[in-house]
Amino acid sequence: MEKSNRIIKAVKRRSAKRRKTEKFGLEAPRPNDVRRSLCIDEETGTRHWSNALAKRVKTVLPALKILERDEKVSPGYNYIDLMTIFDVKMDLTGKARICARGDQIDTPPSVTYASVVTRESIRIGFMLSSLNDLNILPADVAGAYLNAPCTEKVYAILGDEFGDYAGRKVIIKMALYGLKSAGYSWRSFCAKN
Repeated sequence: MEKSNRIIKAVKRRSAKRRKTEKFGLEAPRPNDVRRSLCIDEETGTRHWSNALAKRVKTVLPALKILERDEKVSPGYNYIDLMTIFDVKMDLTGKARICARGDQIDTPPSVTYASVVTRESIRIGFMLSSLNDLNILPADVAGAYLNAPCTEKVYAILGDEFGDYAGRKVIIKMALYGLKSAGYSWRSFCAKN
């Protein structure tokens, strides 16, 4: 009993440290706090958070099918919340990530497993390229998961960060970050192409 209490206290201390509201001297709003992010911009006379939100909304909108105001969602779709997570990047610009709350629905285990490359495989690849005098070109896929179709049937209601679309229902048609099947969808998409 005493050991489990110590473990619980240690976990609480760690999670309290993670809930910092400042990073690099700038206030970072808590997740899902869009209003506070816009207030920070107003208070400081900057547009850090509003620019980050606008950039992310522009990236995420093509992954959503926006329904008309009076249009109903087809049967078989599950409701899921969206949340916005804020962070400060190394160059002191704001970063916002719009994620789905994948914990709110039950996803079959068959669509949640996504294999990953091991560190050893990467090292072997580097060694082979070095032995054969080959160049290695790194790449980053912006909004990677948003390129893969969503395997789950989910819909959401848009929040304030979506401006004129706030309050509208959307069907999530691409693998949004936070969905349990997003990694599997992205891996399957890459394997096919």
